[in-house]
Order: sequence, then C-alpha cells, then structure tokens
Amino acid sequence: MPEISVVMSVYNLAGGQILKKSVYSILNQDFEDFELLICDDGSTDGTFELLKGMARKDSRIRLFRNKMNRKAGYARNRCIKSAKGKFIAIMDADDISAKSRLRMQYSYLTKHPDIDFVGCRGEFFVNRIGDDGEIYWYCKRPQPEDFLFSLPFVHASIMFRREALKKVHGYDTSRWVTRAEDYDILLRLYEEGCYGANLPEVLYYIRRDANQYKRRKYRYRINEAHIKWRAFYRLGLFPKGMFFAAKPMIVGLIPMRLLSVVQKKYYAGKR
Repeated sequence: MPEISVVMSVYNLAGGQILKKSVYSILNQDFEDFELLICDDGSTDGTFELLKGMARKDSRIRLFRNKMNRKAGYARNRCIKSAKGKFIAIMDADDISAKSRLRMQYSYLTKHPDIDFVGCRGEFFVNRIGDDGEIYWYCKRPQPEDFLFSLPFVHASIMFRREALKKVHGYDTSRWVTRAEDYDILLRLYEEGCYGANLPEVLYYIRRDANQYKRRKYRYRINEAHIKWRAFYRLGLFPKGMFFAAKPMIVGLIPMRLLSVVQKKYYAGKR
C-alpha cells in the first residue's frame, strides 16, 4: 500500500501543456511511495484520452471518469474513496508542486502527530514559475480567528491524514457550497477539533488566472457567506465574525481593479 494518495480533479484541460506540467510535477517527486488518482470530471475536449496516454506510461496513475461534470468536490471524493494511502494530498490540475513537496509534508506529519493536515507557502505564477512572484500570505499554525479575513491555507497544497477527512465525510457536494469547497472542508475540520499547519517553504505554485474572479457568479459569494456564518458561529467567533461572514458579498460589489490592490496590500502585510 502506498503511504500517500494524491488526488486530482480535472475538467477540460486537453489543450496545451498545463495538465501535463501539473501531473509530471507529482510524478517527478523525490518521494516515491505514492499513487496519483485522477478523476476526469466529464470533460468534453479530449482530456480523458490525454490522461489515458499518461497512465499507460506510469502505473502510479489511477484514472476515474464522471459521465457528466459534477464539480471538484465530487470528483475528489470519488478519488478519496478509492485511495489506499495513509495520507491524502490534494493537487489542482493547473498548478505545480515543487519536487520535495510530498517528502517534506510527509516528514512533518509523521513528526507532529498533533497536526491533522499540513499545507505550505504558495507562490503565484501566470505562464511560468517566477513570472509573478507574489506569495500567498503565510500563517504557521492557523487558529480559528485566522479564517476571518481570508483562507489561511493554500487548499490545494494540503496533505491530510486520512482519519481527519473521515471525520468530516470528505467534501460537501451540495449546491450551496459550490466554489467554496475549500473554505467549507477546512472550517468543518476545525469545528471537529482538527488543526492544520503550514510549512514555511514555497512548495506549491498557483497558476493565476486573470479571468477567475470575473467568472465567479454572485451566488457563489452567497454560498461562501453562508458557510462562514455557520462556521464562525460554531467556532465562537461571533459577534466579530458577523462582518467577516458577510465580506464575500461585499467584495462582490467592489470593482476588480480596486479589489486587486486591497488584496495585494493585505497579503504583503502578512508575509
């Protein structure tokens, strides 16, 4: 049985080299005892055929396919259900992991039994690593209050203990958490008394898509606000948490150029 199961949800990434770079950043890890479970979430552009070609060349890849697009949470759950590893690592299909990511996270979790999951610093890039350089804000051992303004983890950089994911029954796939699955699962873990940490090294590279915020419908911001309201109340963060729970809906009304400036200043102050 592999020690680590890496899970990846993929949708319509057949074109270009983006998917290949992401997959190979896992296959080329300097920690070898892992499997890579990839779920094609109903792609319509030949993505599954591309994945089959890569799987034929590396037996560590295990493929799954949804007949229709069910969103990332559902696809990840399908992989997690079949995973054999003691630890479950998340990987987004358009990002890149540093060569030592799995080894360093595995080492940390084996040495810190009190920590249920571990992430790392994330660095943004547009086309190639180093062309942006902005670092996602770093928090060594996030506490509940660190979730108020922004997510204190790069979700796709996280490695979980399998037992922690079982406590919360994996990702919630209901419609009211769409586009906020990352906040939801991490807040539910904290509600269950599970805590995470972040490694100080940059081990994960986040592809920056200039159109991602434009595509985010306002109802998804309502989803995020709903998740935060419930979790902040249960975590004892009210009344202060009321404003921060409403923040996603307020942010949705701010012009994108101004929002980008505010975010950069906030993250710069958190380095």
